[in-house]
Amino acid sequence: MQKFKSAAESQVSITELMLPSHSNFSGKVHGGHILNLMDQIAFACASKHSQHYCVTASVNKVDFLNSIEVGELVTLRASINYTGKTSMVVGVRVESENITKGEKKHCNSSYFTMVAKDEQGNNVPVPGLIINDRQGIRRFSRSMRRKDQAVKRRSKFKASKFKVEDHLEHLKGENVKINYKN
Repeated sequence: MQKFKSAAESQVSITELMLPSHSNFSGKVHGGHILNLMDQIAFACASKHSQHYCVTASVNKVDFLNSIEVGELVTLRASINYTGKTSMVVGVRVESENITKGEKKHCNSSYFTMVAKDEQGNNVPVPGLIINDRQGIRRFSRSMRRKDQAVKRRSKFKASKFKVEDHLEHLKGENVKINYKN
């Protein structure tokens, strides 16, 4: 196993024609189909980087920015943004293209945390990331920040440590009716 690899060594892209079988009830491509494709390309990118089978540990926020029409080409691009000891953050970008008009749309971007596994299902070390440019430093730093925020969020809302009194004020003005009694 290499000790370090560049993001370019593991980048993956796929393009797929969106078919009627991919559509939802409104005739747009089903978000679940796109999520499935995103998970597949994140797996491919992480596995290529780590040279091991990888599993999805988490997905950070998926906002569907633009709908995708049946008949459009969808291109997904994946790149390693961050490496930990056994995990990697894979950035995935989704674009659609209307082939008759030549118009492209950014549909969504997301970040998949993938963990490398050995044949017995144990976590294994992954190569570190070689960063060659400003964009790579930005992506790595942003992933570190998201990781720190996730840890803080998990601990702040852990059931055993959660204090209702600390949060009731924040719920005022929201679309909620609270019947909670101390």
